[in-house]
Amino acid sequence: MTPGPVFTSATFVGYVLAGHAGAAAATVGIFLPAFVFVAISAPIVRRVRHWPSAAAALDGVNAASLAMMAIVIMLLRSVASHASRVAVAMVAVALWCAARWVPDGCCWAAR
Repeated sequence: MTPGPVFTSATFVGYVLAGHAGAAAATVGIFLPAFVFVAISAPIVRRVRHWPSAAAALDGVNAASLAMMAIVIMLLRSVASHASRVAVAMVAVALWCAARWVPDGCCWAAR
């Protein structure tokens, strides 16, 4: 048994195997490929966005991801009523950072 989803489990297993250094290595190892993929695919997505059918498909993917995030927020709403002040402050800071530094609403930044 491991705690939480795959990403959390990777960090947990890394910690169990090699302490803090293992947790850091496992966390970097599980997230780095996604960042590399985004960096490599960004120029391709910009070019593909000019094709009407591809642009519509990408808009659909964006809408689906936003809907999924909205559903998770609604599910976590009940948990938030029991959140500590520190957790609420962390959410507020994260939202402020996203509003401050994410260009043009994130999902539409590639346009």
